[in-house]
Amino acid sequence: MRIAVFGGNGRVGRAVVAEAVRRGHAPVALGRGAEVTDAARVREATTGCDAVVSAVTPASGPQELARLGDAFDGRFFARAAEALLAARPPRLVVVGLFATLRTAAGGLVLDDPAAFPAALRPFALAHLAGLDRLRADATGVDWAVLTPTAGLTGEGPRTGRYTLGGETVPDADPPLSHADLAVAVLDEIEDPGVRRGRASVHGR
Repeated sequence: MRIAVFGGNGRVGRAVVAEAVRRGHAPVALGRGAEVTDAARVREATTGCDAVVSAVTPASGPQELARLGDAFDGRFFARAAEALLAARPPRLVVVGLFATLRTAAGGLVLDDPAAFPAALRPFALAHLAGLDRLRADATGVDWAVLTPTAGLTGEGPRTGRYTLGGETVPDADPPLSHADLAVAVLDEIEDPGVRRGRASVHGR
């Protein structure tokens, strides 16, 4: 398969590219820049692709977000979703943010300052807007959002094991390596189980 990976130079994106190569696919790593919000560029970059992955973010971490300040685009993920949907890929897998999951009490993690830094709430709300845009899609694109839980870590080996859950943070949250998140992403490309919906992903 030819797979376009937006954010392919980021931590999760690199793991996705590596997993795709491991499975004999032909991934195309694309940057995290403005092209993902530009429908024409997305269409051009994904023409002929069997699947598209979005592991893109406008900032690589809290410090970079803080530097962006008021320049952070709260519509970034929604605009990215619009551009990706407009390209009509055969399969679209988006990596989400754990703060958009629900707590056991029913609220969103992003609304709980004890669970998620209040300073990063605008970033979480932007992710949520992107998820909402996908859910409002009427094009029929076969999309899935895989949202890693707070146990996501860049460290750890590829075990090939993970657990898919629902909209609520699990009681137990074993660590999930970037490599195993990438396994989940490629599994959803090769054998889709989450269709036009969202699932949480945590370690096993």
